[in-house]
Amino acid sequence: QAPKKAKKKIEGGSNVFSMFEQTQIQEFKEAFTIMDQNRDGFIDKADLRDTFAALGRLNVKNEELEAMVKEAPGPINFTVFLTMFGEKLKGTDPEETILNAFKIFDPEGKGHIKADYIKEMLMTQADRFSQEEIKQMFAAFPPDVSGNLDYKNLCYVITHGEEKD
Repeated sequence: QAPKKAKKKIEGGSNVFSMFEQTQIQEFKEAFTIMDQNRDGFIDKADLRDTFAALGRLNVKNEELEAMVKEAPGPINFTVFLTMFGEKLKGTDPEETILNAFKIFDPEGKGHIKADYIKEMLMTQADRFSQEEIKQMFAAFPPDVSGNLDYKNLCYVITHGEEKD
């Protein structure tokens, strides 16, 4: 069994816990606790299999579970779990960067964009969205009754994972 306190450092010698806000750490802790099905303080293949089963995905291949567990440098306790998420999230855009991208389409700073307009932009500019991708986006983030997309809330959900009240 691995030592309880893994002193894994991330780039620059900083503590992994300093990478996240306290509320984010609490959310990761809840996720870890849900995944640690046998409550031994570690996530292993059996825990992953049970987590998938709880999510309705049965018959997960052993190789798939092996690959997931092998991504960790050793036994997956909470610190290792948090470190792995920190490494996955490194380089993702902060909320402000994503907001600034949307603000280009909202020169008056209303906080929302006409859904038809953003659909046209996404389907005609740069890395064009397909009709299916547009459908998925609007299914996840439906425009309001006036046909506006609340991009401030969208950015919050992209970066924090759930809607603000």
